[in-house]
Amino acid sequence: MAKVELKQPIVQEISDQIKDAQCVVLVDYRGLTVEEDTQLRKQLREAGVTYKVYKNTLMNFAFKGTEFESMSSLLEGPNAIAISKDDATAPARTLAKFAKTAPALELKAGVVEGTFYDEAGIKEIANVPSRDELLSKLLGSLQSPITNLARVLNQIAEQGGPADAAVEAAPAAEEAPAAE
Repeated sequence: MAKVELKQPIVQEISDQIKDAQCVVLVDYRGLTVEEDTQLRKQLREAGVTYKVYKNTLMNFAFKGTEFESMSSLLEGPNAIAISKDDATAPARTLAKFAKTAPALELKAGVVEGTFYDEAGIKEIANVPSRDELLSKLLGSLQSPITNLARVLNQIAEQGGPADAAVEAAPAAEEAPAAE
């Protein structure tokens, strides 16, 4: 069996993984200890991110003709790719967070929803909250005015506030003209 035939299934595997990916981040993992690498893989798995080490030439073949081709020029040295099909910011966010505790991990670049970002761009993408966080913030913003209104109405009802005062003021106003 020729070498090309042996490598074709791996190139196809990479192609299948990046086909519907919202985000692909390229990292240099040189200098990570086995324990750090194990922790990183666990955190990425929990975030729903696929993390794998492939040969650069195989990644280069898989990237050709796709929106990820812009990363081909960075395929030097040991590299790994983190792929997410669901959350566009999960790989960048998880890798950047982990890189704070393990400075050996170097973010190189990435493609998020079809747009290429260099190292600085990927670090900025990492600051974007997840979709769930954004939705909960939006929901909190929408609920806040309603909750405040409910609190005010509840306080007015408990104090026997303006609604009771308006009812008492109405008969008094009717009596005043009759006295004239």
